[in-house]
Amino acid sequence: MKERIIKEVGDFIFVADAPQPVDVIFIPGGSHPALPEYAARLYQQGLAPILLPAGGVSIKTGFFPGVKENPGTYQEKYASEWGFYQDVLLKNGVPQAAILKEDQSRYTKENALFSCKVLAAQGIVVKRAIICCKSFHARRCLMLYSIAFPEVEFLVCPVDVYGVTQATWWQTSDGRKRVLGELARCGQQTEELFS
Repeated sequence: MKERIIKEVGDFIFVADAPQPVDVIFIPGGSHPALPEYAARLYQQGLAPILLPAGGVSIKTGFFPGVKENPGTYQEKYASEWGFYQDVLLKNGVPQAAILKEDQSRYTKENALFSCKVLAAQGIVVKRAIICCKSFHARRCLMLYSIAFPEVEFLVCPVDVYGVTQATWWQTSDGRKRVLGELARCGQQTEELFS
């Protein structure tokens, strides 16, 4: 029974699609360079003409918490998650003209809703998009971006961080906390739809 639950939770939380050409790559806020680095590689492959990193400061702390990995590569003090992601994208060969700006959101739901406003303000119509996010954050990102953009077909192209993977999430206390926390937040934030 335990193995079945582990598999079913993992299958639900960890969403992954093969990258394909899209209109935009979304990068929900955070402090891991692996996400914008991967998004930059997808851009370099010609899969999207623009990228939209999102994120102001953490709702929990009120500031950008600092770079989680590769601090030697990314040393600046960043005012926002967007500022950090922009720097990573630029250092990985993405031109400034291809990077849109959303630096006011504080959590995933706002990442999605505010990104929608940015695109609408610029008259950009999106039919298909990639979400480049943490792998254990994939289901919630897909849910919230789908709510903000109901007409868009989404592909989720995730990155494993913190050593949390679909194959091993249940083996550590940190992995269980992150994945089961996401499971709870998916339920809580879906419940808001019915309020």
